[in-house]
Amino acid sequence: MVMGELGLETEVLVIGSGPGGYAAAFRAADLGLEVTMVDTATRPGGVCLFKGCIPSKTFLYLSELIYDARKAEAMGIAFGQPQINLEALRKWKASVIDRLADGLAGLSDKRGVQRIKGRAEFENSNTVRMHGSEVSHIKFRHAVLAIGSSPIAFPGTAFETGKRIMSSAGALALTDIPDSILVMGGGYVGLELGTVYAALGSKVSLIEMKDRLLAGVDEDLIRHLQKRLGAIFEDIRLNTRVTALEEHEKGVDVRFEGDGGESHRTFDRVLVAIGRKPNTREIGLENTGVNLDEKGFVIVDDQLHTADERIYAVGDVIGGYMLAHKAMREGKVAAEVIAGQPSVFDVRAIPAVVYTDPQIAWCGLTEEQARRQNIKIEVQRFPWKFSGRAATMGAPEGFTKIIVEPQTQRILGVGITGRDTEGLISEGVLAVEMGALAQDMGLSLHPHPTLSETEGEAAEIFMGSATHILSRAGKTRSQL
Repeated sequence: MVMGELGLETEVLVIGSGPGGYAAAFRAADLGLEVTMVDTATRPGGVCLFKGCIPSKTFLYLSELIYDARKAEAMGIAFGQPQINLEALRKWKASVIDRLADGLAGLSDKRGVQRIKGRAEFENSNTVRMHGSEVSHIKFRHAVLAIGSSPIAFPGTAFETGKRIMSSAGALALTDIPDSILVMGGGYVGLELGTVYAALGSKVSLIEMKDRLLAGVDEDLIRHLQKRLGAIFEDIRLNTRVTALEEHEKGVDVRFEGDGGESHRTFDRVLVAIGRKPNTREIGLENTGVNLDEKGFVIVDDQLHTADERIYAVGDVIGGYMLAHKAMREGKVAAEVIAGQPSVFDVRAIPAVVYTDPQIAWCGLTEEQARRQNIKIEVQRFPWKFSGRAATMGAPEGFTKIIVEPQTQRILGVGITGRDTEGLISEGVLAVEMGALAQDMGLSLHPHPTLSETEGEAAEIFMGSATHILSRAGKTRSQL
């Protein structure tokens, strides 16, 4: 170490302060360990809080208000044309982020977690070199990698602040409301942000290489959403790929080819939402025993150990579902293992939610997974057109489905499409995790009128006792 350089030692070094990082740091501190958390940001929260989950859901909620105001006219209440104040929208987003970030910083301080601003680079398996920090080196007993992921750019382009070709972070900056915007990618990021811009008045077009939106999600869950997006988006093209992007002063020239041959259009802006890559480059992992897979993700076991006995990894950097709640659980598991507890990441049902209108949520086994793995299942659906609560909300488009093991009737998966599914899927998660039977869910009393009733009635269909639909004991099961 060079004379005059400031070095530190710590029991647990957490690199990254996003959901996986701060969850690991907080849990380790709660278990009595000395914790240091480093990040290039001054406050914890990561991409999720500052450039992802929270700002996107803030704008999606406002988009929902705009659509609801239009829908209310048919119910007898007219609000008139919404007046959009972009500066006020950005201030509201910033206030939400600041409140949550300050809360995390306060929790960090109260737990005694030492936070250091700067970029860490491994020198070996027990020391990192700090860049852009008052601290030069940190020696650790254990390290938790929570360094996240970054959006993948279209070949030959780069994401730069103020440019017309945007990542999700650039789109969430909401610098203006473009007249036209192209969304590249039919995953949840593209659909959610496309919904926001459509609500604000942009003409939204979407291009997806595959033959469907939300690849990997059961097709029946997507149908209502695809119909809705067809109404609010100007154009949706499947089986189509972009071949060239060229940005100029007045827009972005886009060339693409699909079933209809080659085409060319100019858009005011382009949102590239074609996936994310792990942030595993230029952090010195080659100086450790950590192993990466062919895509650059860190390889871990079910206790979040890497191949280096001192180093653990959690969140986006290990791949799989790139979800904040998954990262948080992994962070807690890593901290508990470091503290000597017999902890393991053995989650059966990782819930996922697409915050469009209608929303889509699912957990556990999907029908597509069952088909690929030749797992025998039985599926029942309760259409929301028979839900009293959905009728009062003017939201009958949707359904709740339950997937069970035929012999035991054990619930293997749950899928829901409709309004507010984000708050409904947790009952399905609990059912799958607890190994509940359809009978357990069906006999659990659900309040009336609520959307949660649809889960109870979907389960009752298996029992032949559903009230608001003819179940399998009836003569018209085909209507399901």
